[in-house]
Amino acid sequence: MGQALGLAKRTLHTMEQRMTLATQPFQAVIFDMDGLMLDTERIYHRTWQRAGHELGYSISDAFMLSTIGRTFPDCYRLLVETYGPDFPLAAFQARWPARWHEDVARNGVPQKPGLIALLDWLDAQAIPKAVATSTTRDEAHFTLRAGGIADRFAVVVTGDEVAHGKPAPDIYQLAAARLGVTPTRCVALEDSDAGVLSAAAAGMVAMMVPDTKQPSPEAATQATHVVTTLHEVTRLLAARWNGSADEAGT
Repeated sequence: MGQALGLAKRTLHTMEQRMTLATQPFQAVIFDMDGLMLDTERIYHRTWQRAGHELGYSISDAFMLSTIGRTFPDCYRLLVETYGPDFPLAAFQARWPARWHEDVARNGVPQKPGLIALLDWLDAQAIPKAVATSTTRDEAHFTLRAGGIADRFAVVVTGDEVAHGKPAPDIYQLAAARLGVTPTRCVALEDSDAGVLSAAAAGMVAMMVPDTKQPSPEAATQATHVVTTLHEVTRLLAARWNGSADEAGT
């Protein structure tokens, strides 16, 4: 009974902290990439499962969901933990990127609904923005180019630039530093549990647009908003921005 009460109090305190952040003015927006801006998580699922099948392993949907938001080293560690020490990791690491590039060349990289309208709105307000993605720098720039948005971001921070990947706060802290903005004045946009926890740990407002899985209870608590599309994110940010502008003008 006492433990349950303590947990409830901590959860309420966390929610109060998140809602306080949600009402404060913001100065920058930091985007996740895969699954948030670009519909790439499904490509990863297809190509990782295909590569695994070619090597004699059936990589489950549940496993793929567990990798969302994680760095490649974390995902590779999970592969070995899940499928055993005999899993042919080196062969898999060589095979799946080839399948990924084949898939992208054949099908492209779709943008998520509302992305361009959101980017255009941020640019119209001259609000700084960055990408904070768990993928490697080479893959991130390839994906941004394939998705047609590489020229929309001057700051791109990748998983191979930090010691600890999401859900640790490192990548969001680095993105904020490169923008020259205090983390508590940044809004982070995420689709994954790991990403929301990372942004919240960095002290940011975290808005979640779930992609292939719904948020865990912990992530749902840490996010200030859980919405279905980036169109809703634009409306929320515009309301906050206009409110801040009104207050500044009074």
